[in-house]
Amino acid sequence: MTWNRRHLLTLEELSVAEIEQIHTVATAFKKVLGRSVKKIPALRGKTIVNLFLEPSTRTRMAFDMAAKRLSADVISFDAASSSTTKGETLRDTAENIAALGADMIVIRHNCAGSPLYLSNILDIPVINAGDGSHEHPTQGLLDTFTMRERLGPDLRGRRVVILGDILFSRVARSNIHALVKFGADLTLCGPSTLVPRSLEGLGVKVSHDLRSALADAEVVMLLRIQHERQTATMFPSLGEYTSMFGLNSTRASWLSPKAIIMHPGPINRGVEIDSDLADGDRSVILDQVTNGIAVRMACLFLCAGGNPASVTAGE
Repeated sequence: MTWNRRHLLTLEELSVAEIEQIHTVATAFKKVLGRSVKKIPALRGKTIVNLFLEPSTRTRMAFDMAAKRLSADVISFDAASSSTTKGETLRDTAENIAALGADMIVIRHNCAGSPLYLSNILDIPVINAGDGSHEHPTQGLLDTFTMRERLGPDLRGRRVVILGDILFSRVARSNIHALVKFGADLTLCGPSTLVPRSLEGLGVKVSHDLRSALADAEVVMLLRIQHERQTATMFPSLGEYTSMFGLNSTRASWLSPKAIIMHPGPINRGVEIDSDLADGDRSVILDQVTNGIAVRMACLFLCAGGNPASVTAGE
């Protein structure tokens, strides 16, 4: 199939076939990353602007590296020293970037819907790098890519647990949309204030009993507490959260023996996960980071109009 989307805004709107196509192209690009010369001319002459209006380490660097691996020119927008501090609107900022000759904008913003808004007013592709508590589609794509790499391409019936702050997590929402489409047996777990029963309407299970949720799970994905998005205290203290829902060696023993441990980062060690687990043999956290480059290369390439057959033909 050919790629027919100009923008990448949500995983909710993508089909399984489209997600699989991104993964297929990412697999080809991951081979490029294993070479001594980790660069191809796929986007030579294109200029990509990383418009990050919210703090980021992994996502911003991965997009920056992905674009450079494709030979694109990259401009990373520094909000602190830009005219946004003088009151310039998002629309004016984005339209000026487009007027300067940018070929694509990757945007992270604390307001849900910002990427969709820009996609409606700009004539260049827009990729969502995280918008408020709404979605983080490339994270969901790299997470499911990592799961399929470890568990096999068919995720139907695979027992996956997402543990932590689901209510305020855009990572959780993107993963929910993708995993439900793939047919995974998905359970959301955490305090009732952060994992409300209403989430069952998304086609998932909700549990506040950690032991039963983790029993024989093949994947557990930890999420940090999204303090910056919470407007009220959702639990008494971090210590109490850790005592009830933190993943330690005892609780990890409840998982399937071959289960993998995931985390989108940043990790709060000793809160949602103990360091020995984050750094242990079952952890694929750094694999997620590496895969994030290949997946974002695929997203940039496809949204720029690249022909997926030209990348995957040699597979």
